[in-house]
Amino acid sequence: MILDRLPNGSLYAGCHPDFAKAFAYLANTDFTKVPEGRYAIDGDRVYAMVQDCTGRGVEGARIEAHRRYIDIQYTLVGDEVIGWSDIADVTGEGYNDEKDVEFYTGACVTWVNVPAGHFTIFFPNDGHAPLAATGSFRKVVVKIAVK
Repeated sequence: MILDRLPNGSLYAGCHPDFAKAFAYLANTDFTKVPEGRYAIDGDRVYAMVQDCTGRGVEGARIEAHRRYIDIQYTLVGDEVIGWSDIADVTGEGYNDEKDVEFYTGACVTWVNVPAGHFTIFFPNDGHAPLAATGSFRKVVVKIAVK
């Protein structure tokens, strides 16, 4: 898991060949004019989902992980809270190949505040529990194909 501010996104370009595309999209898009929805950046290899969210609180957040995609979750407005745990330390409930998600039971090792202007990166081994805030916020999740 990585937590940082958007101006530092270029520091992570070496982590994956498509990270530069993802961070350029985040930096150059006026999200005040973008409605909720899915937006192709590079077909199904890199795409974004703009979401208006209401947090579920720490008790309502579920740990999840993805095998085919890396998540960059960028908070636009408000504050998000996201839990983290390595998937080796929690128990999987069964992978859904169609939705590329597996939910897990167990406890998050840590909870991080992700205020507006900040992003997190979750790799396939990163179990993450999004939507753990208690208020409303707006975010963009950029999905980047692992291969």
